[in-house]
Parts: sequence; structure tokens; C-alpha cells
Amino acid sequence: MEVIHEGASGAAVEDIQERLGSLSYKMDAHERAEKLFGHSTATAVARFRLDHDLPLGEVVDAPTWATLVDECYQLGDRTLYLRLPNFHGNDVHQLQERLNILGFSCGESDGVYGVHTEAAVKLFQESVGALADGMAFPDTFDAIERLRHVWAGKPAAGPHPQGGIGFARAASVLEDAGIAITASDPISRNVAGRIWNLAHATVENCGIELVDAPADASAETRALIVLSSTPLPAGEAAGVGNVALDDTDTLPLRLQTAIQSSSTNPRAARVELPVGKAAFTMNDAQTFAVLLLDAICVAFDRLEL
Repeated sequence: MEVIHEGASGAAVEDIQERLGSLSYKMDAHERAEKLFGHSTATAVARFRLDHDLPLGEVVDAPTWATLVDECYQLGDRTLYLRLPNFHGNDVHQLQERLNILGFSCGESDGVYGVHTEAAVKLFQESVGALADGMAFPDTFDAIERLRHVWAGKPAAGPHPQGGIGFARAASVLEDAGIAITASDPISRNVAGRIWNLAHATVENCGIELVDAPADASAETRALIVLSSTPLPAGEAAGVGNVALDDTDTLPLRLQTAIQSSSTNPRAARVELPVGKAAFTMNDAQTFAVLLLDAICVAFDRLEL
């Protein structure tokens, strides 16, 4: 492209001014009305270049224009998916920040839709019961927006380890959350039973139910957790959020996302146990039970259903 500099005018200058204005860079009103690249527009360009680690200057060259276009994308402006060259821009950066906060790690929020971002999108889609194809369509953006109360105003350097959980918080969740647990196969029923035992050993008035099937949950149940030792078939939506028991640091956040995104009554989430092909032992069952009970206590602490 031709370098655009002070003294230029016309549609290209108007486009530059509109983009800079949308990013809160100030320019004189008469320059914008006349579509004139005057002193204030040059100053705005210089500040933009400085803010985005571009070489110092007051002209719009090809790198400056490309960066300006990238910065003006907002989440939802376009469908995002893995391709070469990668999608890049502010909308990708926003997607990465929000997924990181929700517990679906994209790695560094670098504004590039790479393989780690695609993997995080797939995990998020599974967690809200959608088809996990890694393509961020309007349905994916809508699901993220419905969770605004979770990610808005939070630091975007996550996901963050949850740390330990105190007995007082565990007690309040176990007594009052209205949670029912069920399972779809013998292995996961073993784990579900151990969760129930641990929960009832933790507090005297434990409100967690253990039910044979989702339909058996009581009228007081506000959240249903379904355990399964079988993977969700590839290319199939779960209907309810599917959460893999893998990254224990982010498990509470992902479980919370699945529950909050559920449209069923009661709200429901499917938890997939990492059984694999090796022999499943009693120690495995107990370990999964402890991890899941801790995750439930963190996910449901002060969660309004």
C-alpha cells in the first residue's frame, strides 16, 4: 500500500480516523469532518504506533495499517477457526482472555488463533454441550457472553490454580448446594459412591444425593452431575456440558462453566473420568472421588442456581 501521511485526504484517511476514533484516540473535529490527515491525526497515529510497539513515526504504512485493522476487530465480528495463515487480531485476543479466565487455557493471549486456542475452544464447546469442532461461531460467542458475570473484570493472566479448600466453605456447599450425583457405568458408579461417602463424612447434614438415574433426583435438586468413564464420541454434542477430569487446577472453573451454561432443569454437567485402557484400581477410584469433591466445593461456592 502507499504510505499515508500528513496532508493526505479522502476516503482512506476517513477510514483511518474512524478506526483510531473507535480505539479512543483523539483527533480534531474539523480534520475528521474534512477527512484531512492533519496534525492531530498524525499525533494519533504516532501514539497508536508507540502503544503497539511499532517503529516511531506519524505515517500509516503497511505494518501500521495491518495492526490498526487487527485492533479494531471485536469478538463476534467474524467466525474464527484454525487455518494458515492464522487468524489474528483483537477479537482473537478477547476470545483467549475470556477462555483463560473461564479455565480453558489458550496459553499466552497473543491474539493468534493457533492450535492451543483451537483446543481451548473445543473444550469450552464440550463444557456447554455444543458440538466441539473448534470453530468459534456466533453460538460459541453467545455462550461466552452469557458467562460475562464470571469473566468480566477478572485478570486475564489465568487460568489460575484454585488452591486448597477450607472446611467451612466445603460445609456450606455440601449442606446447601442441592447437588445430585449419578453415573452411567460400573466404574463411574464406584466413584460416585465414594464422593457421596466422603461428602457425608465431611459434614453431618450433607445435602448431596446419590441417585441411580437423572430422573430419580429429588424436586429439591438444583444441579445434577453425571459421571461417565466413556469418552464423548467424536463429532457428537453431549446436550449438556461435558467436562474432562484432566487439568485439576482448572477443573472447578470448567465445571462451573458447564453448570452455569446448562439449560436443563435441574442444571446438569457430564464429567468424563480418565480411565483409559489400564487396569482401574480402588486407589484410582478414591483419587478421582477426592479430586471431584474438592472441585465441586470450589465450583459451587457462592454459585447462584
